[in-house]
Amino acid sequence: MSIDLIFSTPLFANIPIDERKDFIKKLDFTIKKVKKGEHVAYQGDKINYLYVLTKGKVKAEMVSAVGLVLFIEELSAPYPLAAAFLFTNQNKFPVNILALEATEVVAITKESIERQLSNNLFFLRNFLSFNANRAHFLSERLRIFSQRSIKSKLAYYILIHATSTEFRFTTTISSLSEYFGVTRPSLSRAISEMEKDGILSYKSGIWKILDLRKLDEIIQ
Repeated sequence: MSIDLIFSTPLFANIPIDERKDFIKKLDFTIKKVKKGEHVAYQGDKINYLYVLTKGKVKAEMVSAVGLVLFIEELSAPYPLAAAFLFTNQNKFPVNILALEATEVVAITKESIERQLSNNLFFLRNFLSFNANRAHFLSERLRIFSQRSIKSKLAYYILIHATSTEFRFTTTISSLSEYFGVTRPSLSRAISEMEKDGILSYKSGIWKILDLRKLDEIIQ
């Protein structure tokens, strides 16, 4: 059953197995199916439910007042959608959520979530931790977006993701260019220039930071 998949998400993962059947009984929810290419939600839609993606993959995009589209991230099931905005004063979707494949979403009423937050300590802790981590992710996303040049976006991305002087990109150049909101050729050109400047090197799928000071100066 789709609703059981919520326990595979960070919000519900630590709830004891012997308590899960009773937990679900106390939830009021509906299940929504969305076809590939359709919107799960539009930016500005009111959030009266906790939406949990239980099947498929979606893309989150933000549209500015002048029509500029900023890619935020891709999310695969099972995963909560916009949970951090459920209890805000302006409880509206901050992004468009588009189905990249056949998708299923469980919509749990806000009242159900409030009751369970009051009655289940495991869920309360999960909810607070998950939303704190999401806030951290969004702050990093905004920091990258605030970088004016492609090189500075790339430099910041490398510095927050690389755990040593050698690293691998966990995504393709195409996905990374979409994440930065730039074209792939422009990103490839920026990478090539950083190689020529002796900041980065690439061999057999492995990137190496050659000059950490110069990499940091690009952001400055």
